[in-house]
Amino acid sequence: MAATTHTVTNQAPPLVGYDVYTSDRALTEAVERHVAPGLLDEAREELSELGRSAGSAQAQEWGTQANENPPKLRTHDRYGNRIDEVDFHPAWHRLLGHGVTSGLTNAWGRPAGHVRRAAGFLVWTQAEPGHGCPLSMTHAAVPALRTDPALAAEWEPKLTSQIYQEGLRPAADKPGVLFGMGMTEKQGGSDVRANTTRAEPVGGDGEYLLTGHKWFCSAPMSDGFLVLAQAAEGLTCFLVPRILEDGTRNVFRIQRLKDKLGNRSNASSEVEFDGTWARRVGDEGRGVRTIIEMVAATRLDCVLGSAALMRQSVAQAVHHSVYRSTFGGPLIDKPLMRNVLADLALESEAATALGLRLAAAYDADTEEERAFLRLAVPAAKYWVTKRCTPTVAESLECLGGNGYVEESGMPRLLRESPLNSIWEGSGNVQALDLLRALQREPQALNAFLQEVGRARGADHRLDAAIKDLLTELADLDGIEARGRRLAERIALVLQGSLLVRWAPPEVSDAFCASRLGGDWGTAFGTLPHTLDLASVVERARAEV
Repeated sequence: MAATTHTVTNQAPPLVGYDVYTSDRALTEAVERHVAPGLLDEAREELSELGRSAGSAQAQEWGTQANENPPKLRTHDRYGNRIDEVDFHPAWHRLLGHGVTSGLTNAWGRPAGHVRRAAGFLVWTQAEPGHGCPLSMTHAAVPALRTDPALAAEWEPKLTSQIYQEGLRPAADKPGVLFGMGMTEKQGGSDVRANTTRAEPVGGDGEYLLTGHKWFCSAPMSDGFLVLAQAAEGLTCFLVPRILEDGTRNVFRIQRLKDKLGNRSNASSEVEFDGTWARRVGDEGRGVRTIIEMVAATRLDCVLGSAALMRQSVAQAVHHSVYRSTFGGPLIDKPLMRNVLADLALESEAATALGLRLAAAYDADTEEERAFLRLAVPAAKYWVTKRCTPTVAESLECLGGNGYVEESGMPRLLRESPLNSIWEGSGNVQALDLLRALQREPQALNAFLQEVGRARGADHRLDAAIKDLLTELADLDGIEARGRRLAERIALVLQGSLLVRWAPPEVSDAFCASRLGGDWGTAFGTLPHTLDLASVVERARAEV
């Protein structure tokens, strides 16, 4: 019998055994507006099934196990043979396998595929974010490979397969494959044109041998990788398989695994190439142009991954506040806590609305939508990923000391939260990419203005923000130094326009008053007290 002093009271029950998808009103409404009516029932069913899995005790336990038992590198077997393998805990394979079988690598060939996949990625990432890396890169490899129809015909059916099979073997012998990517090198970082990895042609049909290194190569147990190397005509994209057609292992020497802040369930490695066989993808000297569509797709996943971390952290904060009593009543009813929770909920909903809107643009695939993405993706990648860490940190604080302990799961979310801002180009890279689009592709700005213009006249603060942005864009002097400011304003105006058009009035009113109207402090919980904050918080609650 427990001692009377150890009786546990006034503690919130765990947020478990719920549907992560159907309990997220912002996400379900986004799917309903972006998926054609004839496909909605099918989409709802598949996403709800995934949502129930993501909210289950089993998936939560897999996430814990995969992070408490990080991958281990084995460079040699017991006899001294070089094998370069990474061992993962079985929980990692269960998470990854469930993601593949749920279609998270299959967006390009099915109706509303990008919206359905984006919603699923946002849902399943809440179970455990680390394994999203190979899911994302596999999905994103498809448009790069399509620059070579022969390669696409060979690899795309396996990349989009919904069958997961672990282990290294020839791709021809596997029903589905995973892909990784290697661009970053020690001396270059984001400046990939400084890469020194060399590519020498051998024979015909686009075959080369690579010599060099990659400073960051995630998911090194993938079946293939898209990498950049210097060929005779300049930086070129190549496909590097782990296993060659004859069953022998390609030269893919994993030097070490990175000891990272977060993302511990996933293996990020340093890789050496020494006579490594590769197939050219696209023309020599056009490596960046070839791989850029893969980069754009993974940048969208950075937005979605950050939105998932925000949503899960806010759901935990609201859930805790519903059940925790303090100073004579439920914590959620305290005006100051309600202000904090509402502020966090706004950040989460705006990120979700923006991420799904970008996914819908991929599905539409019109000239106007492609131009819109050219500006909107770097702006969204810059801003949403930047907002992730403060959102998760404030959500953790809502749980107090309970949130600071590992068992709550909040520290893992916090450690993960900076990753998406760094991966696929950090903040300055996104701002510079946005500036290039503004300077070189006027159709991108036109498409953006048409998009936000659909909400003109609905909110005076949004109208004023659009006008101020146009004034800012009219002055191009010293524009690089203002790149972050522009990226932030473009993202906020876009988020505001989406919420004004589609969110409930209490949500759009609070967002426009704070983010666009300036009635906001410098920390969460500083919204105008006259707003309908209780409705904003209730909308963000995850029903168990």
